Amino acid sequence: MLTTDGLRAHLLAARLAGVVGTTREESLRSYRLFAARDPRLLIGLDPERVWGERDLIALMADRCGVPADPGRTSGHDVIDPDRTLAALDACARRLAAVARRGAPVLLGTGHPHRLLGFYAVLADGLSAAGCVVLTPAQGRCVDITTRFGLRTHRLDYVRGVGLVTGATAQRSGGEPGAHTHSPLPVRIALDAAAEAGGPLPELVIGDHGWVCGAGQLGFEAVGPADVNDPAPFVGEAEGAVSVAVPLDDGVRSDDYLPLARYVLNRACLSQ
Repeated sequence: MLTTDGLRAHLLAARLAGVVGTTREESLRSYRLFAARDPRLLIGLDPERVWGERDLIALMADRCGVPADPGRTSGHDVIDPDRTLAALDACARRLAAVARRGAPVLLGTGHPHRLLGFYAVLADGLSAAGCVVLTPAQGRCVDITTRFGLRTHRLDYVRGVGLVTGATAQRSGGEPGAHTHSPLPVRIALDAAAEAGGPLPELVIGDHGWVCGAGQLGFEAVGPADVNDPAPFVGEAEGAVSVAVPLDDGVRSDDYLPLARYVLNRACLSQ
């Protein structure tokens, strides 16, 4: 079982934190687009206040540990591993709270190639604790605007984790689904749950549009976010997102599994 010090060492060795793969240029471009309220960067969030580029740099320096100097425009960005650990501990407290009540939860990812296993471990732990892992709107079509135009996807669940796949593609083998930042999948899932009159999630765990889309609709939402995705951290600052965990979301999928086991251990849940 990883200790806090052990996980900190893992974060640095896997480049989940410390000097990460995300470049400063990528981050600054994202902050400019978010400041202009580009929907591709808002990913379901409707900010209450005006966020300029310098405001976002200051926020991300505070929440993630990126350089606070606006003049730093090149090189790789940095995540403070202690901020990552603190956010993981905060997530563990949210999971422990819903587990004590056996409350329903919803998990989903726009990064299935990297993060599916991470969420699946959390889903297993929550299910073992008596939580209902919801899978609303399974098989429902979702029309998502991509750089190639409007594309129809299908909302699917793998090991209790929501994701989207190509509507005409047959998911098989190692193909876990499509990458998307869209909030439409979680909106459709939550609408379907409400229409069915069944339980609604007391906690949504996800990334990108899943965490921002759910938080914007008033659901408690937690999840990881990279430093070039300011929306979850803005949502956290404004109270729409409960916890945004700063980490690089583009490393090997196996490198996220120790984080999931750490969260379950801190939440006193079985693995």
